[in-house]
Amino acid sequence: MSITEKLFRPLLRADPARPLITYYDDATGVRIELSRATMANWASKTANWLRDELDVEAGTPVGVLLPTHWQTVGVLLGSWWCGASVRFDPAGTEVCFTAPGGDAPGARTVAAASLDPMGRGLTSTPPGVLDYISEARVHGDDFLPYEPVPGDTPALGSSTVDELLDLAAKRAAELGFGAEDRILSTVDWNTDAGVLDGLLAVLAGGGSLVQCVNLDESKLAARKETEKITRELR
Repeated sequence: MSITEKLFRPLLRADPARPLITYYDDATGVRIELSRATMANWASKTANWLRDELDVEAGTPVGVLLPTHWQTVGVLLGSWWCGASVRFDPAGTEVCFTAPGGDAPGARTVAAASLDPMGRGLTSTPPGVLDYISEARVHGDDFLPYEPVPGDTPALGSSTVDELLDLAAKRAAELGFGAEDRILSTVDWNTDAGVLDGLLAVLAGGGSLVQCVNLDESKLAARKETEKITRELR
């Protein structure tokens, strides 16, 4: 069973309307909230595109060179859903996701995520670079795996699917994350440890994430009250 099937599907079935991530960027003033159902659509489209168009399957290396952003959640969950092995190094990857204008030396296919707050695609792309949003958007809103992802499939860094699931459950318990929590986090997702604590442990605990980038500390107290924050991850 894939990381996404194990950690995310139960949350989706339990309460699809509940926010999965509330994303703030204090440098631009953006606040975007996405429900579990909405994020499931993005992850499904991503997984369907990766599998059906780019032949990504269990163990295929996929690079994720993206900033901490709500679109990155869709990329990560979609990649794991079809069994990809997520890496933060583009070398030798079948597909590598980058920010607009980013470079991915050694990747077979490069897909640029727009990082647009409202999910719009890119207005233009360099030759040989795919527009992730436009490519994935036309694919299905649900993902049905052809077969289960084996537990010994590489998933993140040196961790297999089973190992990563165990680590996520362990970290959720250590951090005290539970189903009723609203977790404010400033942790970046560009390392194995950052993704484990800042995303997977939140999913394993069943809570809701309030992800803040470029945090304006002067707004922290009011945000914690407004968003009903119960835990912090800094």
